[in-house]
Amino acid sequence: MISAVLPTYNRAPIAFVKGEGSWLTAEDGSRYLDLGAGIAVNALGHAHPALVQTLTEQAQKLWHVSNVYRIPEQEKLAEALVDKTFADTVFFTNSGTEAAELAIKMARKYHHDKGTPRAEIIAFEGAFHGRSTGAIAAAGSEKMVKGFGPLMPGFTHLPFGDHEALKAAVGPQTCAVIIEPIQGEGGIRTLPDACLKGLRDLCDQHGALLIFDEVQCGVSRTGRLFAHEWAGVTPDIMMVAKGIGGGFPLGAVLATENAASGMVAGSHGSTYGGNPLGCAIGSKVLEIVSDDAFLAEVNRKGGLFAQGLESLVARHPKVYEAVRGQGLMLGLKCKATNTDVVKANYDQHLLTVAAADNVIRLLPALNIPDADITEALARLDRAASALEA
Repeated sequence: MISAVLPTYNRAPIAFVKGEGSWLTAEDGSRYLDLGAGIAVNALGHAHPALVQTLTEQAQKLWHVSNVYRIPEQEKLAEALVDKTFADTVFFTNSGTEAAELAIKMARKYHHDKGTPRAEIIAFEGAFHGRSTGAIAAAGSEKMVKGFGPLMPGFTHLPFGDHEALKAAVGPQTCAVIIEPIQGEGGIRTLPDACLKGLRDLCDQHGALLIFDEVQCGVSRTGRLFAHEWAGVTPDIMMVAKGIGGGFPLGAVLATENAASGMVAGSHGSTYGGNPLGCAIGSKVLEIVSDDAFLAEVNRKGGLFAQGLESLVARHPKVYEAVRGQGLMLGLKCKATNTDVVKANYDQHLLTVAAADNVIRLLPALNIPDADITEALARLDRAASALEA
């Protein structure tokens, strides 16, 4: 008999009733150290006092009115994002998947309104852009698309990091290129700065738009507000979600005025997107995580964590193979089966997240204390020893 909750997830047999900082309390009272942060969503951990206060204050005033009216909280967050990024304009969504849908529509509408219709969007193997029909067509992996056809046409998928294939593929019919500066679901695979710069030049050369998917790698996770800032390049369109709401469902599409020129009144909409409650929380998150001192701490903590992980790889070469990532978006490439490593971590009351390429993701709260990093490393060590035994 089917469960009341549609069984699309292979859920771990753990349920949590309370969270504080980097720790979660299960139904039986046991405590777990959380290195997943809701898959990079809880950027400031669980029950951060400033977010609780913001949520409470806004909830007592106004939750939702719809985009039929002006929303001052939305305007405040949009102006802050424009001020801190390449963007001239912002559209708010509920999720990264919705952001992907708008990014695709925006790119195609841009070329249509310029009088030179183009539909082809180049994407990359190993990518993850969400689970709507458009987003799975953009990713293209068999795991996500099998059984869901016919898929939205117009996507070309290239091997990750194959520069020659990219140069051969981009041409006069290319509408846009969509890419994650660091693949999350794909196994914490980082695109080198030189590749991002070359990609920007290639798009400019052919009049194509460049779309960055920073749903997972954005919002200060790499030690910059957005990961592409390390390369010194900017996109035309960027997808944002996860950490921007600090646990509240919130996403956004950021764009230049030029790239967004086709999106006029009536061309897109969202019932919930950008409501007063979500945007009040998003503004507080952005205020905290964009601070220079906060970003410096993310970099320091990321270095501390990565150094400890390198030591783990050296001590457990039968379990771990290599460390990947940047800032607090880290991955352990495993020699043991990654799902077995995740289960061994559960036994140590440690939460990690599996990814492709036999990787486990380590995506802790950006404000994780040093003591919790030390404790996490000790638990990863014990889990590896248990697997070896």
